[in-house]
Amino acid sequence: MKKVLVIGIGAGNPDYITIQAVKALNTVDVFFFLDKGEEKRDLADLRRTICERFIEDKSYRIVEVPGPVRDQAGDYKSGVHAWHREKAQIFTTLIANDLPEGGVGAFLVWGDPSLYDSTLRVIDQMLAQGAATFEYEIIPGITAVQALAAEHKIALNPIGEPVHITTGRRLMEGLPDKVDTAVVMLDNGAGLRALADENVEIYWGAYLGTPDQILMSGKLSECVDAIEEARAEERAKKGWIMDTYLLRRAPKT
Repeated sequence: MKKVLVIGIGAGNPDYITIQAVKALNTVDVFFFLDKGEEKRDLADLRRTICERFIEDKSYRIVEVPGPVRDQAGDYKSGVHAWHREKAQIFTTLIANDLPEGGVGAFLVWGDPSLYDSTLRVIDQMLAQGAATFEYEIIPGITAVQALAAEHKIALNPIGEPVHITTGRRLMEGLPDKVDTAVVMLDNGAGLRALADENVEIYWGAYLGTPDQILMSGKLSECVDAIEEARAEERAKKGWIMDTYLLRRAPKT
């Protein structure tokens, strides 16, 4: 039977690759890459660098195809579901045509497959619909959340307290009641302003783990302008930005 590996490759630094991931990489016959366009060529190049650095037998193949683009108009969840269906069709074709029976294929997932990534949902959809038959295995990776905390030298949670992980879209609605610490991902920039008038500290990082990494921290109201300026400059220069940040309410006095 065919086998598919979903390998978390960390937040941007090849040194984030785990020993488990290295072992998995060395079993793969075919890597499937979704091309996200020239603007995001850095993301594909990192995947190639990881393969070249950690795989001993260079007989593996890379099959790269254009990735679908999510429709930004209309209802968000409907757009995501349609995007997943497109991905499922592409994955099904790749596994059927480019992975031989008994072979091992792999998708290299930025960060960890369990956190704000669509690959596992797409695979579950394929198997549930009988679109393809294969075994699969998940290899976890270091997330941007962990990298952010490490680079800022902070603990994610206050003593005995929870951490809320959310998106910029949800942050625009404010933090839920009794949530004092939140990690925010997938923010297009709009979420940054949601709590700017409150007594909140921010620990922000972009391109975590890469040579282009940028870090800022301080009171949100005092940092938000500089962060927005940096986001705009980097997006204009690279064509994309990937950032994560932690917000923490200051203790009440």
